[in-house]
This record gives sequence, C-alpha cells and structure tokens, in this order.
Amino acid sequence: MSNQDSLQKLKKDIREKTIANLYIFFGEETFLKTHYLEQIHRQRTDEITESFNYRKLTGENFTIEDLTEGVEAVPMMAEYTLTVVDDVDIWKLNEGDRTKLGELLSDIPDYCTVIFTYETVEWKLDGRYKKLCDIIRQNAQIVEFPKQEARDLIPWIGRHFAAAGKRIAPNLCSYLVEMTDGTMTTLAGEIGKICAFSGAEEITKSDIDAVVEPALDAIIYDISEQLSSGEPGKALHKLGQVLKMQEEPISILGTIGAHFRRLSTARVLQDGGRSYLELMPLYRMSDWSARKTMQSASRLSPKFLEKTAALILETDRKMKTSTDDPKRLLEVLLLEISQEAKNG
Repeated sequence: MSNQDSLQKLKKDIREKTIANLYIFFGEETFLKTHYLEQIHRQRTDEITESFNYRKLTGENFTIEDLTEGVEAVPMMAEYTLTVVDDVDIWKLNEGDRTKLGELLSDIPDYCTVIFTYETVEWKLDGRYKKLCDIIRQNAQIVEFPKQEARDLIPWIGRHFAAAGKRIAPNLCSYLVEMTDGTMTTLAGEIGKICAFSGAEEITKSDIDAVVEPALDAIIYDISEQLSSGEPGKALHKLGQVLKMQEEPISILGTIGAHFRRLSTARVLQDGGRSYLELMPLYRMSDWSARKTMQSASRLSPKFLEKTAALILETDRKMKTSTDDPKRLLEVLLLEISQEAKNG
C-alpha cells in the first residue's frame, strides 16, 4: 500500500468508525500525526473512563510487560482500550522481548487499539528480524505523514486565516510556505502570530515579513540573489543572521550548495527549452518556488554557475580538512561568488 493509500485508509477508518487494532505512525508532518492520533483517541476513549482504558508508554518507561498489560486489559465501563507507544525502537529490544512483542502484535484483542508513533526515533522495517517484520506487515497499518506539497498547503493556510476572520491571497500563502520550513506545525504557529499582529482583514506581505522568522532555505535564497547581483555586503549581513540561528557552518554550506544545484538544473532546463514544471518533481518544489528559481537562473550564466559549484566544493574540502575557521571560509566563499558574478 502506498503512502497516500495508507493515509486515505486511515481517514476512512476514522470516518466510518472502523479503527484497526494496530497502527504505526511516522513521518515529518507532526501536525497531521497528532491530528489523527487525537481523532482516534476521541473515538476510543472518553473522559470518564480514560484513566482505566488509556495507556501511554514512551522510550523512557517502556517495558514489554507494561505493553502486554495494556493490550490484555479488559475495557472498564467502555467498549475499547487504547495504548500509545511513543518513540520506542522495537528493533533494539533483546531477542526475548522481540519474540514476546511479535506474539502480542499477532493477537491483539478486538477491543484494543495499539499505536506506535515515531518522531525522534527513525521508523523503518529492519530486515534482519524477518519474523517480526512479517508480523508487522500482516497486522499493522503503517501510515507515513510526509511533509505536504505546497498545492495542498495553500488552501489549508487560507482556511486557517479565514477561521481567524482574515483573508490572504494564494500567492502570499505560497510566500509563507517558502519563508518557513513548510510544515503544518510551523505554519499554524506563524499564522497565529500574523493574525495577532495584523489589525486588518486582508493579510499583506509586510504583515508576514514583520513577524515570520525566515527558515534557512529562505535566507540562503536571499543570499544567492544578493551574490548574483554583486552585493556582497548584503549577503554577508544575511550570513550573520544565519550564524545567529546557531546553524553549523557545514550545514549552511550544504544548503548553499543545494540551492545553486537547483539553479544549475533550472538553467539547463531553460537552455533546453523546458519549463519550470519539469523542475518541480526533481527537487519536490512548489509551483511558486520552481517559477522563482527559473527566473533567478535566467539571469545567471552557465559559466558563473559552473565556477560557483567549484568554489563550493573547494570550501567544503577546506572545512573538512583544514584548521581554518569555518565561518571565515563561508565569508570568503560569498565574496568569491560575488566577484565571479561581477566577472560575468
């Protein structure tokens, strides 16, 4: 079952009140993960009997005995029980506990739902433990909550502003996505801040710029534009902002490299008479972001992009092999890129 199919199946389960016995929730979009977990929680428990029929186990307090107790406990004054297990790496359990877990997950009572959720611990099936993998495949609904595409986020953002009595244009919804990390969790917080700041019904770009802290990718885009325009002073100022965000220089360099790779790809597509639509799937970009990247690439020469790629690779080598200050290396890189832009 594909990621999209598994999510649609989960929605159907909740809508038709046919909750399954075993789920595994994972993925980058914490907002959705929490949303659907809460919906199952509301269906499977109630305030009066929750203390008897709901258990939550974490990586800090998890034992196979506590899980067994939660699964086998008969509902008290209710129809169902719910046990949620957060961030437990089941593949690191000892062999005896893995065997018990497999037996338990193979025979969950009809009245019980167990949900394993993963946020700080990575989830993936470990093929070294074939028997447990087979049990999970046969019994669990594995649901990934990936980061949502911009085309899905734009109407969602509009609805959230509307719920607060505000209006926002679709292009500004796209801008807000690009300014942030694009997760619903972050966006929900930023929408709240913007609504509290703006006294008008119509949200403007200046409202967004006033209260939203740009994500690293957004700042790197500004830096690249300033470098391409031969404005090293502005680029260095932006770099200072990024460093104040406590980002590691090697991570900043990686983001710069990724951005210029997108620009290089966009330029190649343009030279071949291709459109931004072919850029979108290559880097999982939104419509708005792909258009913007194509526009930026149209102003850059292939020679400049090739030289910039070489400068980034050389800076990466120096960061990993020399004793030079990584921050100084980044500053030198920006000045070198800006000089290349002036040289054409």
